[in-house]
Amino acid sequence: MTTTNSKKATGASRDVTSEIFFLTRALKAPSLREAASRLAERARAEEWSHEEYLAACLQREVAARDAHGAEGRIRAARFPARKSLEDFDFDHQRSLKRETIAHLGTLDFVAGKENVIFLGPPGTGKTHLATGLAIRACQAGHRVAFATAAQWVARLLEAHNAGKLSDELTRLGRYPVIVVDEVGYIPFEPEAANLFFQFISGRYERASVIVTSNKPFGRWGEVFGDDTVAAAMIDRLVHHAEVISLRGDSFRMRGRDVGRVPPAESNNND
Repeated sequence: MTTTNSKKATGASRDVTSEIFFLTRALKAPSLREAASRLAERARAEEWSHEEYLAACLQREVAARDAHGAEGRIRAARFPARKSLEDFDFDHQRSLKRETIAHLGTLDFVAGKENVIFLGPPGTGKTHLATGLAIRACQAGHRVAFATAAQWVARLLEAHNAGKLSDELTRLGRYPVIVVDEVGYIPFEPEAANLFFQFISGRYERASVIVTSNKPFGRWGEVFGDDTVAAAMIDRLVHHAEVISLRGDSFRMRGRDVGRVPPAESNNND
């Protein structure tokens, strides 16, 4: 009698396992399929209620989908490289306080539709920090777009020439966070400067911008070819912003004695 009951139980278990496999596949919930049996063992051991077991299964699937969604947003943002705030070398960049970046990492500035601006010489970590913050935003569920200032201008010019600038600005306005990297490396033509101003002005108090620049604000007139346009843009950027100035030597030049003169090659004929 015991043997018969065991067989029935085993058969029922196999049927349930197959049904779970079919249903989770139909729901496109692979994480739930993988977790269901493990959670069932834990539920029996810890005497969970049916509701507790169901909640645990659903939590696993939601967490997996959130993680998958974050990866999709990170890929869609088109970062030049994947950088995290945790990997930033604060020991090299001593002009920066960890607490400042930790606070920015909470993404309160995104909720407040505020900006973050990193200023400093090349190689001091501006792009790393901008990318790290933007990836943190992706992981929190925000859509992000990343490009250099030159790339943004090219994109805006293309839309303008196609008669679709308004549509493009409206579409970009739906991104909670946009990163504008390397402002100042390439001077803008007057038309490009005007388009860029419209781009920044349209996001004022509506969505966040993270900007990196190798030039202090006092030299932005050189970049945009017009001190008045530059002043108006700076006014909108910094009104609700955290402005962080970085100093020091380039990360990329660490350990390289670029000032050393190499010794003359020996000549066996001398």
